[in-house]
Amino acid sequence: MKISNETKVGTLTAIAITLLILGFNFLKGKNLFQKKATMYVTFKKVEGLNISDAVKINGLRVGSVEGMQEGDKNLNNVVVGYQLTRDINIPIDSYGKIEAAPLGAAYIVITMGTSNEFLKDGDTIKGLESPGLVQDLKSYLVPTIDNANQTLLTIDSAVKKIGSVFDQENKKNLGQLLAHLNQTLELLNNELMPATGGLANSIDNINAFTRNLKKNNDSVTAILNNTAKLTRELSSGQIGNTLNALEKSITQLNGMITDIKNGKGTIGKLAADEQLYKNLTSTTNSLNILLQDLRLHPKRYVQVSVFGKKDKTAPLMEALPDSVKQ
Repeated sequence: MKISNETKVGTLTAIAITLLILGFNFLKGKNLFQKKATMYVTFKKVEGLNISDAVKINGLRVGSVEGMQEGDKNLNNVVVGYQLTRDINIPIDSYGKIEAAPLGAAYIVITMGTSNEFLKDGDTIKGLESPGLVQDLKSYLVPTIDNANQTLLTIDSAVKKIGSVFDQENKKNLGQLLAHLNQTLELLNNELMPATGGLANSIDNINAFTRNLKKNNDSVTAILNNTAKLTRELSSGQIGNTLNALEKSITQLNGMITDIKNGKGTIGKLAADEQLYKNLTSTTNSLNILLQDLRLHPKRYVQVSVFGKKDKTAPLMEALPDSVKQ
């Protein structure tokens, strides 16, 4: 069967119109092939809100505005219908609010409630009024303007008080203060003069010392290197063995001194025996008497001549006073 050109044109036109409707609804956020729940929210004003604007929950887009119509003839409220594009549960005590971005389109924000019952297809929730951008700016600017006015009043009061404080006497004192300050700055300038200023000379001396230190940097480095070398040599030497030997000798010496104090050994017995000391003292004294008697009466002990007479004087029994003092 042959199809006429009119039939072909009509069919193509119907297909084009269908595709146009589907594309237009797709751009509006509607999906004609997937049925989602349609719910409503009532507002007193819907300024800035348009069809296909987003519906968001916690920042996530969950649907789009499908339509708007008056709630009654007196236009006490406006009913906004929106279609969900996601299968989510919205508590029945949730509420909506219109948010308007300064440079973007308005959108509805749904704040989730706490009820265990959820909205169904065709249910309505309440909408809260949100101030516009002008009202927001006004709410921020009014306190700032009030603070600025208060600050200006405070400054004006302070200026008046300052003017009353600076009378003729105070102005004179202020002039003298400025004069003294000028003299101080002049003295400081003289001290900083390159040729005659003491402070300038001190700075020059510091600079000279710094330059000399820089010139002798190699010498200082060599001294530090030699010191480090000597430290390494001392560290690598047998100082540890020497100190150990010295510590051992000191320990032995301490032992010997302890033995002497305790009367051990020959030296210890000599140091600790008091009777031995008395005997040695007595023997020394007797020997001293004997030597003095020998010096005074040598003939008693040694016969010098055959014809000499024997010394019959009594021997000394104690040392002479002058001999004992010596």
